[in-house]
Amino acid sequence: QVQVVESGGGLVQTGGSLRLSCVVSRRTSSTPAMGWFRQAPGKEREYVAAIVWSDGSTNYADAVKGRFTLSRDYAKNTGYLTMNSLKPEDTAVYYCSVGAYSYKANLYRYWGQGTQVTVSS
Repeated sequence: QVQVVESGGGLVQTGGSLRLSCVVSRRTSSTPAMGWFRQAPGKEREYVAAIVWSDGSTNYADAVKGRFTLSRDYAKNTGYLTMNSLKPEDTAVYYCSVGAYSYKANLYRYWGQGTQVTVSS
């Protein structure tokens, strides 16, 4: 079993920044990547970004490209989602997950409990 724990959510004004963290209890061969997803009230869960543990390769959804940066500390099994220029439409529960390097949620095997991000206008 792999534990995934997010932190760092909160309330921020439009244009502000937040950094989310995600600590994973261990890396496995079946979980080569970390992915972030978000879900706003009444909407489906959507892909935000993903990173490969080994080489740090990243991919971003168009909605966050240029504003969000995903990085990782390989030794600490920790990922960081730095969110800049936040908009009200970024308001959602943000979930961290580990699994295959993909934008598809069903390819991620282990999930955190989520952390709320609220952007006020």
